Formats: sequence, C-alpha cells, structure tokens
Amino acid sequence: MYQAPGELCINSIVKGMKIRVRGIKTMRRRLISVAIALLTLCLICSQALPQEQHNFLWKVESETSTVYLLGSLHLFKKEFYPLNKAIEDAFEKSNILVVEANITDPSPKNLQKWMEAALYSENDSVEKHVSKETFEFVRKEANRLGVPLDLIKRQRPWLLAITLEALSFIKLGFDPRYGIDAYFLTKAAGKKKISELEGVDDQFALLSGLSNDDQELLLLLTLRDSSRLNEQMDQLVKAWTTGDAKSMESLVTKSLKEDPRMSSIFEKLFDRRNGEMASKIEKYLKTKETHFVVVGAGHLVGDKGIVEILKEKGYSIEQL
Repeated sequence: MYQAPGELCINSIVKGMKIRVRGIKTMRRRLISVAIALLTLCLICSQALPQEQHNFLWKVESETSTVYLLGSLHLFKKEFYPLNKAIEDAFEKSNILVVEANITDPSPKNLQKWMEAALYSENDSVEKHVSKETFEFVRKEANRLGVPLDLIKRQRPWLLAITLEALSFIKLGFDPRYGIDAYFLTKAAGKKKISELEGVDDQFALLSGLSNDDQELLLLLTLRDSSRLNEQMDQLVKAWTTGDAKSMESLVTKSLKEDPRMSSIFEKLFDRRNGEMASKIEKYLKTKETHFVVVGAGHLVGDKGIVEILKEKGYSIEQL
C-alpha cells in the first residue's frame, strides 16, 4: 500500500531477481498505488461460487450524467489485454478518467516524511518491533524469495508486507505495469482529463498511520498466506473476469470473518474510504460530464461497498 520509503531496498531486491523496472521513482509510485490492493489480497481466502457472467463494471446514472465504475486489479498480466469491449467502450464514451491515485504524477511531495514513516533508523530493525513468530515468518519468506534480510530489515511492518508480497506477485507474472489503473492512465494521457479520488500522499498517510499492532497483524497475515498466493490470485482473477461480485466479496472478507482482530484494519482500509469515495463520485453525478472511475475491486462489493452506497442514495445502477 519508496530514495522514497523503502525504495533503495526494493530496487536492490528487484535487480537481484533480474526483474526489469524503470527506475526508483517509478517503482515507488507503483508500490504506493498498489498498496491498498496488496493489503486487500492478504485478506483473501479460498471460495468462489459461479454466477451469471458480467464485467466488473457498473454504469451509474443521474438525471444529468453517467459514471462508469470499473473495479481494478492493480497488478495484472499483459495477456489479459485488450479488455472486454464493454469496458473499452465505456472508457471511450467518458470525458474524465478518475483513479484512486495518479501514479504517473512525476513529483513526490513529501519524500523525507515518507522515508521517516516507512523506515527505521540505521541502528534499528523490524526484528526489534515484532514478535519472534512474525520475524521468523519474515526470515523464511525472504529466504524463499532469495532476498537478503539486510536489504529489508529496516522497513516498517506495513511496507515490509507490501514489499514481500509485491515480489511474490511479480514472481507469479503479475506486474504493476499492467495494472488496470495504469493501463487506463496510459490511454488517457494527453487525451482525457485525469482526476484522483485520493492521491498517493493520502494513501501513504493511511498505511503509515496504522498502529504498530495493526501493522504487525497485516505483515503476519500476508506472510502466513504466502504459500497459497498462486491459488488465491487465480480465484481473484476469475472473480474479476466474470464480474462475480459475490465471490469477490467473499475473497476480500473471509479472513475478517475468521479473525476478529482484522475489524479495525478493515474499517480503515475499506469501510471509511468507501464512504468518502462514494461522496466524491456523487459529486460527479451532479455534473454534465461522463466519468470513468477506476477503483480497487474490493471497494465496489458488499453492503458497505461503493455500489451499494450509491444504490441506497437512489441512483440507477446496472452491471454491464
């Protein structure tokens, strides 16, 4: 959910794995932009029931305008493009692209603040701030990925969870360069106006602002489920490609149901943000322009998801 916080560490790791990246600044923005999605994925557990097939795309209409809501997977594979025609057509009909955070924005605003919030001091390490059990998971996962522990030990738990999981995703062939939001940002460049629901700084503040206990819990859950990551990603992609909102909801919330400690984290990462983003989207519906909104798929599903919030406000909504 970069030097930016952790960027020296991540860049060294990626080079060591012979994964091509386009530089320190680019990797920083990609990791920040996929952070919430990666934390969503660490909540995933198996279970997916087939439903009538749709796209993970909703059309929301008011008296004056239309908003298309597309659920995003922030890491994807090149082979999935081009996307379904209904999705591509909705983008072409829209005047404005809206994303959670514009990862193409060239200038970090709070670099020093980010570094202080993401990294421990030179003489400190994550081992001193988490339990022996959690650190043993870190050690084993770093060894599995071929990552020298010295390269990552200064990262705070929230960033360390993202770093290790990002490298696991890349190893499976998923890449932030082919994330759905990144794809549409590239298509919109120079052609459409681009707006943000949140912004990189806001997302960074959210993640670094989690309590120490919540950060360790996220790290522990991420590492505990790493052995099933391939299976989990298959289920997530299947739910997205078939527009199966119920299965997506189950994947996102099952760990929450199994572990009550997740309730505080879930409220911060999903429920609260869903309400705030829905309020901004409602403002778009009061304009006379057509907006194409790309937001993490987990934010669109469930009783407290953006789609249901807008339904309750009386807007006409259709899944395409």
